[in-house]
Amino acid sequence: MIDYLSIIDRYYCEQPELRELLLTHSRQVAALAAQIIERKHLSLDSDFVEEAAMLHDIGVVYTDAPSILCYGSEPYLRHGIIGAEMLEREGLPRHARVAATHIGAGLTATEIEEQGLPLPPRDFLPDSIEEKLVCYADNFFSKSHIGPARTVGQVRRSMARYGEGTMSRLEAMIAMFE
Repeated sequence: MIDYLSIIDRYYCEQPELRELLLTHSRQVAALAAQIIERKHLSLDSDFVEEAAMLHDIGVVYTDAPSILCYGSEPYLRHGIIGAEMLEREGLPRHARVAATHIGAGLTATEIEEQGLPLPPRDFLPDSIEEKLVCYADNFFSKSHIGPARTVGQVRRSMARYGEGTMSRLEAMIAMFE
């Protein structure tokens, strides 16, 4: 198992409050992912899922989202690809893939172009079951309002505004993990 706390500490040492927010959110995502693995009897690398869940949002440190203590210069939506670049540099390509594809229920190049999102126009879709699991579990917890998990209904309602493609991918994850 990798020492994900050491990786987080390298980037967050000067921002202890943001570090704690990141760790709280990431622990919630990791715990839900572990519960799903157990409940669904999934034969997955649970150590990797925990690590990926703990590192999926590492890129927020470079984004501009003051409501969650992020005072960087990048648009918040880029935190996934920023985190992926960080994790690639750490020699963690599988973890990087989770970071890149965890936004919402994934994003297609068409969605990025049509919505004018500040991302390169390519697909950022979770492929492996581990990628999908972390992506799915992430939708149940907010960084701006730390609290208990949202319900599936609440997740559906919050994702509906992102269109049919997002909802189709979300429904496939619900069918897989509920």
